[in-house]
Amino acid sequence: MLDSGSSSCALGVLFGYYVIAPLSVNFLGSYQVSSTVANQISLTSFISTVTTVSLANGIIFELPILVYFLTKIGFLTPDFMRVYRKHAMVVTLILSAIITPPDITSQILVSFPLIILYELSIKISARVIKNQKKKTA
Repeated sequence: MLDSGSSSCALGVLFGYYVIAPLSVNFLGSYQVSSTVANQISLTSFISTVTTVSLANGIIFELPILVYFLTKIGFLTPDFMRVYRKHAMVVTLILSAIITPPDITSQILVSFPLIILYELSIKISARVIKNQKKKTA
């Protein structure tokens, strides 16, 4: 299980680095408050933006692993996740708005994988419950 956890984190970091970070840097580089205010991007702010976006995506891609363990200890069920699916969509959009710069394209690019991860987490939770029922029967 540790191997899949590190690979999902790595996948999230790569997604953040290759998809979201270029959009963020492009947006922040071209954003202008007014024509009198010059946009000065430093190397420190560039590295900080890329690092933050990449690591945030790496952490978020750990959702299925977290759901696996929460289901295993009996704290979470697939039925609960299905009932609160709409709430999860709102939280997903809020998280993607926090992670990305204020541009709708990158927000949508982040929210789609989160929604897919949530749906995958429901399936993982259902499988854990099914396996637990097999062991007790």
